[in-house]
Parts: sequence; C-alpha cells; structure tokens
Amino acid sequence: MTKDPDRNAHLALVLPGGGARAAYQAGVLRGLGRQFPGLCFPLVTGVSAGAINATFLAAHPGNFDEAADDLAAVWEKIEFDDVFRIDLGSLMRNAFKWLASLALGGSKLAPSVQGLLDTRPLRELMERELQVSNKGGHDGRIEGIARNIEMGRLRALALLTVNYGTGQTVVWVEGSDVEAWQRPSRRSVSTELTVDHVMASSALPLAFPAIPLAGGWFGDGGIRLAAPFSPALHLGAERILAISIRYPRSHAEADETALTGYPPPAQIAGNLMNAIFLDVLDQDVLRLERLNRILAKLPPEEREGLKPVDIQVLRPSQDLGKLAAGFESALPRGLRFLTRGLGTRETKSPDYLSLLMFHSGYLRRLVELGEKDVAAKADELAAWMGV
Repeated sequence: MTKDPDRNAHLALVLPGGGARAAYQAGVLRGLGRQFPGLCFPLVTGVSAGAINATFLAAHPGNFDEAADDLAAVWEKIEFDDVFRIDLGSLMRNAFKWLASLALGGSKLAPSVQGLLDTRPLRELMERELQVSNKGGHDGRIEGIARNIEMGRLRALALLTVNYGTGQTVVWVEGSDVEAWQRPSRRSVSTELTVDHVMASSALPLAFPAIPLAGGWFGDGGIRLAAPFSPALHLGAERILAISIRYPRSHAEADETALTGYPPPAQIAGNLMNAIFLDVLDQDVLRLERLNRILAKLPPEEREGLKPVDIQVLRPSQDLGKLAAGFESALPRGLRFLTRGLGTRETKSPDYLSLLMFHSGYLRRLVELGEKDVAAKADELAAWMGV
C-alpha cells in the first residue's frame, strides 16, 4: 500500500478514552480502512473506552479493514443496557448506597459502594465480541491477540490502568520482544491480556466499579496519566496516529460560556473528565513536537539515542458534547433522573453526559462523523502515510 513498505513498521495507533464518545474513534478507523486498504498498525495502545477499541482491533481474525468495519458495526448497535444495568431498581439501589455511605460517615454499618452503575452487561458484551477462552469467568484470555502476534499482524497491544491503591499507572502489555519499563509513577507488566484488563482500563471513575487485578484494585487508566504517548514510545514507535475525541475549538468558541448561572455538578464533572481524558493528550503532543524541533537542530551523535517522532492527531469536526445534548431525552428514565439532578440541562455542552450516552442514535452519529472527517482529510493522510 505504501511507497516504502518499511515506513509503517514502527507505526503505532494510540486510542485515548472518552466513554461513549469512543464511537467516534470507531468511525475514524472504519474511514481509514476504507480509504487506505492494506493499512496495518503493528503497535496499538488504548486507555478507557479506547482500550475496548484497541483490544477489538488487536484480537480480530481479519485484516485491519475488516476489523475496523466490524468494530464500527458493534458501536452502531450498542444501547444503554449493553453497557450497564438501566432498570430503575438497580440505579436507585446503587445511588442510595452512595447516599447511605455518606450519611453514615464511614460507620461499619455503611454499605460497600463499588461504582454508581452495574457494568456486568459490558463484560458480557466484551465476552461476546472478543474471543475469550473461558466465557463467564474472570480470567479468560483473549486468544485473538496471541494469534495476530504469531501471524506478524501485531507486535504489541498495551492497555493502561491505574492502581487505586498505589496511584501508579500500570501498562499491561502483550507482545513479542517487549522490554519492561518502570518510572516512579508508571510501570509496565507483560501479561496475557484478559477481559478483566479491558474492564479495568475502561472503568470510568466513580461511575463504573474498579476491577481486581494482581492483588489490587484497578480503574480507568486516564487517571494520573501524564504522558499518553509514553507506552507507544516504549514499544518502539517512530510514527504515531492518535484519534482524539476533543473538538478543536477556536479562540472565540473557547471564550464562549456554556452556562447561564452557577455551574452545576455536571459541568464541573465534565471539566474534570476533560482534564483527565483530553488535556493530557494535547499537552503530550506539544512536548513531543517541541522535542522534535530540538532534535532536528542536533547532529545524530548528540541526540543521546533519542529519535524524532512523527505524530498525526485526528480530531472531530464537531463538538461531541454538544451533540450529546440533543439525545438527553432518550436517556433511560432512572439515569435521566440522576443526570438531571446533576444539572445536565443547565449547560449547553454536557460533556459528562456524553461519556454515558450509549444511545444507538448518538453512537451512529459519531461513527458517521468519524468517517466523514477521514474522507475530508484523505489527501493529507495519504501524504502522511506515504501512499
């Protein structure tokens, strides 16, 4: 496909988090598969909902084009009850547990709370869509990953989590010839990836329950993730394609307020989630671009082993938070009651709501947008890929 077959030998796909907004990534991936037949990503990393997409691609028995098309088809059919229990009794029971725990002030009588939502349906969805060796168990290996590594389609898949007990970012890696790395705030662990690893990486803070792994409790890897590109670089990436779910606002749009009064909890939570999942990616891009400029001015012998990294970031052409507002009335009754209580109707851009908007109409809209955005940048992407 490429003019230089070795050009993509060290190409990495980086998929950040964003809850339901990760459907946009699926649309971009489908668009890439259709625009560039034969495309292959030897290195794949994912965090949060991006970990679901990354694992699906890495475990799929077909080529990238087929995997991306099937992934988008899955997202287009997802409904709320495919991700978490939406019956009023389940939602109210979890909400009252949280309230009781707060009211009892840490008393031994306080109920144990492990997330506002029951995500057993998501686990069942993952077990249906991925090739799991022990369905219904908590340690079933995702067999397709090893198969694709053996066939040479994939060199490594890395999923990011956070250990709630230590505060460390733990990167779980399955791959060939992968060297472990460790820093004070993050480390890698070579392993055979399972559904538990995917569930842990995608466990949205507070909303989804943490997952037990290796003697600890693990949650969404977006928490405390200072360097989103670090896992790909440690795996040997020299070229990185990242799919962000952040709309690149203009200066005028950035200065426009989404509120008419005091900020409701939903708006504050949305800002927190954006800081966790979106801001760090943009900051890491700036750091790498700055480093690239510095390295370009140095002769190779003075670079201390560092290499420039070619980065391409794809972003949505529309604000995905604002798009979610149009589907607010489609929320299940119990969830709508809870989110309205947090003030989701008091903001023009309910970003936190968009994380939980697992409504097929909204998800299809994001998939379509992703495909259109790739088509609009086809020439630029072709030049970057060397087609």
